[in-house]
Amino acid sequence: MSTEPQSFEILLVPDHIQNLRGESAADRALRSAVVEATGEQGATGYPRYRGQGVEADIDPSTRTVEALLVDGAELDYGLIAMIAPERGRGGR
Repeated sequence: MSTEPQSFEILLVPDHIQNLRGESAADRALRSAVVEATGEQGATGYPRYRGQGVEADIDPSTRTVEALLVDGAELDYGLIAMIAPERGRGGR
């Protein structure tokens, strides 16, 4: 039985606000997408997640986006991808 999360919400935010956490980052997201586990391993060696036009390799233990395609293309310069805070845990 896998203990890896089956879905994540990815936030695409401007690079200059990458140090914001919790509600602040979520409020400033230019786009968000809920991605579901595909059962595949990505080129990075991490599990592959896909949904709403976004495909990502995510390290579930650190909640880090290791690789990302948005609508089939790499992320534009000036944007970063981050995992939304888990509901109920909130940010500081």
